[in-house]
Amino acid sequence: MAETNECESTERRSLNFVEQAVWDDLQAGKNGGRLNTRFPPEPNGYLHIGHAKAICMDFGVAEKFGGTCNLRFDDTNPVKEDVEYVDSIREDIHWLGFDWGDREYYASDYFPKLFDLAVRLIKEGKAYVDDQTSEEIAAQKGSPTVPGQESPYRNRSVEENLDLFMRMNDGEFDEGARVLRAKIDMASPNMHFRDPIMYRIIKHPHHRTGTTWKVYPMYDFAHGQSDYFEGVTHSICTLEFEVHRPLYEYFVKELADESYCPRQIEFNRLNLTYTVMSKRKLLQLVKEGLVAGWDDPRMPTISGMRRRGFTPESIKNFIDTIGYTKYEALNSISLLEHAVRDDLNKKATRAMAVINPVKVVITNYPEGQVEQVEMENNPEEEGSGTHAMPFSREIYIERDDFMEDAPKKFFRMTPGGEVRLKGAYIVKCEGCKKDADGNIEEIYCTYDPDTRSGLPGAARKVKGTLHWVSAAHAVDAEVRLYDRLFAVENPAAEPDRDFRDMLNPDSLKVVTGVKVEPFIAENAERGKKFQFQRIGYFTPDYDSTPEHLVFNRTIALKDSWEKEQKKA
Repeated sequence: MAETNECESTERRSLNFVEQAVWDDLQAGKNGGRLNTRFPPEPNGYLHIGHAKAICMDFGVAEKFGGTCNLRFDDTNPVKEDVEYVDSIREDIHWLGFDWGDREYYASDYFPKLFDLAVRLIKEGKAYVDDQTSEEIAAQKGSPTVPGQESPYRNRSVEENLDLFMRMNDGEFDEGARVLRAKIDMASPNMHFRDPIMYRIIKHPHHRTGTTWKVYPMYDFAHGQSDYFEGVTHSICTLEFEVHRPLYEYFVKELADESYCPRQIEFNRLNLTYTVMSKRKLLQLVKEGLVAGWDDPRMPTISGMRRRGFTPESIKNFIDTIGYTKYEALNSISLLEHAVRDDLNKKATRAMAVINPVKVVITNYPEGQVEQVEMENNPEEEGSGTHAMPFSREIYIERDDFMEDAPKKFFRMTPGGEVRLKGAYIVKCEGCKKDADGNIEEIYCTYDPDTRSGLPGAARKVKGTLHWVSAAHAVDAEVRLYDRLFAVENPAAEPDRDFRDMLNPDSLKVVTGVKVEPFIAENAERGKKFQFQRIGYFTPDYDSTPEHLVFNRTIALKDSWEKEQKKA
């Protein structure tokens, strides 16, 4: 028994503070011992990695404690929402490895109930129609230390308020002409209690309800009620909603009884260096053509990361690493990149590609001869097998791997020096041919036929090993080299600058004429992960076809960014 208690105690100590709160509620038998969370995105854009943190929390807590998690689209603003976003959100959540079963809901499902509740609050003298402009209402709210001023319409009769509210929904009034406000306390130290707006007039058709409604509920009114209607026990959200919690509880208690009441718990948002998380700014980048859409591989969107070649496991591991707290922090993108490298190292198939090719002629290798050398698919993955790669008299290597006049510690190809061609032979550089401008056109080598793997000379040591592809068998490809979207570590910390002026001009470089081995071309289906030896991790882009191969660099093998930043 003591051993069981000790295990339970250890498990409890490993819980984050949100999990601990949920655990305590379950142990206390709150809500009948039931656990139901929800992930409630507004379908007004694509999900980004900040949402991934919330998804991992909402679905993860439910999984950990045997509960359920709903997916609810908070579709209360038809002007900004679209079916495209609904579809993308579903896809992103599934890709991350979570499922909501048959529990897909929409705030719009509750429009009739919410409207009825608003009518009830009007009848009880707890809500009124205000004719003032949004600017006038804001000016009257005062400040945390100065009480607000009551609206001149605050004491309208119940009958007049009901009549006006019905006419608002009938479309009789223009947008912005009237709003429905809760009648709470204009002197409250909590600004959110100073007669918050419950409904506004919007005449834009809704993507699900069409033109049925002309008034739409505000987030603070709809959110808690939607949680209650769905049976949500724990409304887990980010810290900016902490100040909204008293209002959340105020509205919920208009419906809840002692047997069941949702509980709101807040955690810190995910902020990432060299990017922005504002949906408004991300939408701006898309609309202005500064990126190639929501799924541009430079974007912090889940769809962009998927297209770039990130794995769901790497994103979840990164989120586990940074954890959940009650204070805001700026997380280094290097931590995310480390998580991606770590996961891809275990999963990516090794293969050869030459980004900036220069031809090497092995002068003593028989002309017309082709042999197959055996290459490991992934030394980190047991049972991943091998593949055959053609070797011939003419090959391509990286132009940067050759230096005619090399410094002492240059262990790549140089006249008179030896290097190993990975998986093949040791070759000795005998010289090169240049064009009229002094550019290297061809390099000439001789090979040692006794140094192929399995032969007596294979154990001979040389300091450099190069990747290569057979010139006669190489397939042309396009490679897109991606880097950080912004050149500034924290764009949000520079309010006086236009965030678009801080974009990294080198965030995308397109390289054509890349030479890849046949194995890559034959296996370049969407979602495939490759490690181009000595270069980085790559995945076929959505634009890729068998006739025109296109690969995205997911990440380089090493983080060179921070080193370069320190030099600058």
